Amino acid sequence: MARYIFITGGVVSSLGKGLASAALGALLQARGYSVRLKKLDPYLNVDPGTMSPTQHGEVFVTDDGAETDLDLGHYERFTGRSANKKDNVTTGRIYSDIIAKERRGDYLGATVQVIPHVTDEIKKFVLDGNEDFDFVLCEIGGTVGDIEALPFFEAIRQLGNDLPRGTSIYVHLTLMPYIAAAGELKTKPTQHSVKELRSIGIAPDILLVRCDREIPKSDRKKLSLFCNVRESAVIQALDVASIYDVPIAYHNEGLDSEVLRAFTIKDAPEPNLEKWQEISNRIHNPEGQVNIAIVGKYIELKDAYKSLSEALVHGGIDNKVKVNLKWLDAEIFEKDDPSPFLENVHGILVPGGFGERGTKGKIKAAQFARERNVPYFGICLGMQMACVETAQNIAGLKSAGSSEFGEVRDPIVGLMTEWVKGNQTQERSDKTDLGGTMRLGAYPAQLLRGSRIADIYGTTDISERHRHRYEVNMAYRKVLEASGLIFSGISPDGKLPEIVERTDHPWFIGVQFHPELKSRPFDPHPLFASFISAALKQSRMV
Repeated sequence: MARYIFITGGVVSSLGKGLASAALGALLQARGYSVRLKKLDPYLNVDPGTMSPTQHGEVFVTDDGAETDLDLGHYERFTGRSANKKDNVTTGRIYSDIIAKERRGDYLGATVQVIPHVTDEIKKFVLDGNEDFDFVLCEIGGTVGDIEALPFFEAIRQLGNDLPRGTSIYVHLTLMPYIAAAGELKTKPTQHSVKELRSIGIAPDILLVRCDREIPKSDRKKLSLFCNVRESAVIQALDVASIYDVPIAYHNEGLDSEVLRAFTIKDAPEPNLEKWQEISNRIHNPEGQVNIAIVGKYIELKDAYKSLSEALVHGGIDNKVKVNLKWLDAEIFEKDDPSPFLENVHGILVPGGFGERGTKGKIKAAQFARERNVPYFGICLGMQMACVETAQNIAGLKSAGSSEFGEVRDPIVGLMTEWVKGNQTQERSDKTDLGGTMRLGAYPAQLLRGSRIADIYGTTDISERHRHRYEVNMAYRKVLEASGLIFSGISPDGKLPEIVERTDHPWFIGVQFHPELKSRPFDPHPLFASFISAALKQSRMV
């Protein structure tokens, strides 16, 4: 029978509940247990797919095509287990399902209410499909006291009674701020957060306390006394240099041991943390460094590119180098010459995005990389803009562009109206709703034998995760290939270009999919490992 760990947060948001959940999952895995992580998001959106990246961060996409919270990326990177649609749910999804049932008459005339109907749906989501796991870690988004999160807190409170005794615990993550004027850490915010949590019927078993310095023993005793937890269950979560230090740091503080103690599990095997120690060693003891420019349009919130920045770190781990990221707003290139901004970088990465803003700057970044022989990695929109750049500046199609931004004489990039998913044909039009209608999830691609991309992957058959609505127009394939941009990866039906590369360039690759979503610290994605390797060679030439 699975044991359940409910992770809640208090005081302020952005304390790192997702990271804490992922790290705890990794520690339990290191002890030989099987784990599953789930995320409950209180917002009313059905999923984060239509939310602005500058508000919510990146949208993480699973193999089965779910658009999910970015915390699922942490879960995958730390545990190696691929998430799916049943690992993330929102208030919007819960209410949508309930309303659909009510309209069908499934409730047999009952008055539909938050309790029990909403809470029952939440509990059903939490409990579904856990038969093969030793531990299920369930993170509740937001902070205790949020109005929209109340049904989720009520649901996990009920589960504490529904589940057999000794099979569920509550971990509460709080902030312990240091007040410089007073010269001391303050326990009161954590006390108030726990008081709020207890007022809705949940008593935390473990406190995970974020702080920037050691918590004195006297303060731990104070938290233990006023929050009604064992002193050993007050775990300090100190700031660390790298997120990949967190599992080891939490183990050293006794988090996993305290969790097992809360479940009265005795004689558990010690965790094998060798792979985490190796990763930490490579991060803190690099043999060199490279500078990578990310030319994006959502750079004011770095979480908008969370998986991307982590995948670049993974590429650095694979090459034993430190990767210095230089974040550049694509719009600045629309007015200024990109050269001063890109002269000292060893690689240029242009990520995905939606809308016309910043696209001219991305085209200039691709042009700079092509003309200066700087390694270039275009992802999704970054691939599309590289194709537009080639069409405009080499093929002579000055009116080349994307129909995403309006009518254009030469639509190098156009709306996908039909594609195959499994055994079914998917159809879309420009009148289709925006939410959940893109080409989402894992799709296969066939690589050109003898191409650089096939050499990087070591195979000609791959599967990668997608999230896009527009695609490079195959009608321009001959024009682009005559200009040196080879279509080296195609969908199995031959209709959709997946990868382009230049054979006259040290490393110039564009991909329509999002390889960053499958990269993990102990299993770096081959494209990022190869890109950083090319950047390392470039650094030795500069």
